[in-house]
Amino acid sequence: LFKLLFGRTPTILNASSRTNNIIPSPASALPSISHSGDHSKDAPIPQQSNDHGIASASDSVLSLPRGEHEVFLSFRGPDTRQVFTNTLFILLKHLNVRTFMDDEKLEKGEEIWPSLVAGIRQSKVHVAILSENYAESKWCLRELAEFVECRKQDKGHILIPIFYMVDPRDVRHQTGHYQSAFQRHEQMFSAKTVQAWRDTLNLVGTIKGWRVGSKDKYVIPPYHYLLQII
Repeated sequence: LFKLLFGRTPTILNASSRTNNIIPSPASALPSISHSGDHSKDAPIPQQSNDHGIASASDSVLSLPRGEHEVFLSFRGPDTRQVFTNTLFILLKHLNVRTFMDDEKLEKGEEIWPSLVAGIRQSKVHVAILSENYAESKWCLRELAEFVECRKQDKGHILIPIFYMVDPRDVRHQTGHYQSAFQRHEQMFSAKTVQAWRDTLNLVGTIKGWRVGSKDKYVIPPYHYLLQII
């Protein structure tokens, strides 16, 4: 699958330490991760430990996409950046997959939106980490809408939703946390814009993706699951 997606076999960078750049977490804190719609038992989760938790500034993309990226990560920073998304980025980096992950200090605005769109369109794989507060951000919703548009225009684009602590039904029907977010959006944006975002979530909520389930905040994406994702 990796070769089909990226046209090459996976190359592990710094293979001797590929499990070393993972945020430590007790086994009891690890979530259950399953394919959405898949009721099979959870596979065992490997133990990981080390001293280096967060991707360094030199590892991450600090501002705008530069050159072609293979994977674009869309996520709500306060929900997932420090553990799940950061760890996903590190593991993709170890597989030598060029990944766009925005910098925590970068404030999104209209002036950089064209560059973000370019980065999305350059990327073959779009990963949407749909967390409880994802729909609170108009930028997350705009990125997700662009993912869907790319998918419509070119079947070569692959959209992978990760339902992080949320039920896909809440995403699809905008219930739960997503309902309250849209109640606020309806007061700030046009009916056309809000409906377009609803349509996007309705579609994404039906795509077979991956569910991360646990109310514990220390969540690590297991390595073998990530290999299946990509």
